[in-house]
Amino acid sequence: MGTDLHELLRTLRVWDVELPSFDPAAAPAEPLALFTTWFAQAVAAGQVEPHTMSLATADDEGRPDVRTVMLHGADTSGWSFATHVGSSKGRQLAARPYAALGFYWPAQGRQVRLRGPVTAAPSAESQADLHARSTGALAAALTGRQSEVLSSLEELARESQAAWEHAQHEPDAPVPSWTLYRLRPDEVEFFQGDAARRHVRLVYRRTQAQDGDEGWVRELLWP
Repeated sequence: MGTDLHELLRTLRVWDVELPSFDPAAAPAEPLALFTTWFAQAVAAGQVEPHTMSLATADDEGRPDVRTVMLHGADTSGWSFATHVGSSKGRQLAARPYAALGFYWPAQGRQVRLRGPVTAAPSAESQADLHARSTGALAAALTGRQSEVLSSLEELARESQAAWEHAQHEPDAPVPSWTLYRLRPDEVEFFQGDAARRHVRLVYRRTQAQDGDEGWVRELLWP
C-alpha cells in the first residue's frame, strides 16, 4: 500500500511552539523597520534559512509562476533578489515587471507578503552583488543556461566542475546575464499566527500626497 496523502495531512499540526505576541498599534510607521525587526527575531528563534522567500511572477500570457529564491537585501529602494536575465524569472519580469514576495517563518508563526513593481539594477551593481557572494554562487552563475533544457546530469556535472574551477581562479569573473532586481512594494502585509486562530494581519499601503511626498497607511485585516 502506498502513502495515504490525505490521512498523512490530517496528522499534521502547525505552530507546535509558543508564538510571540504582536501589537499592531505599536508597529512603526513604515514596513521596512518592522520587517528588519521580524527578520532578526526569526534568526534569533532558529528559523532555518529565514532569507528564503517565494517569488511570484506572471508570463506574457498572464499565467502565474512561483519559486523559492534568496533575499539579497532590503532598503528604501526595495527588496532585492537576483537571477539570469534570460531565465524564466528574467523573461517574465521583462514582460510583466510586477511581482510578489512571500516569507514564511514557522518558528514564530509569521508571514510577510509584498507586492509591487520590479526594476533591474545597473550592470555594475549586479556584478558587485554577485562578487560579494560565495564562490559557489559565482560558480552557479557561471554555469549559466538557467531554465534551458538539460540533456543529462553528466553534462551538468562537467559544466559545474568547469565553472567551479573558473570561479576559484577568477573570483571577479563577470557574468553579464546576472541581474539584481528590486521589488519596491506598494503593499506589505505582516501576519502573526495565533493558536486560537485569531491571527493578526497588518497591511501597509503606499500613498502619495499631492505634493509628491510618499507615505504609508496601515490597516488591520480579518484573518
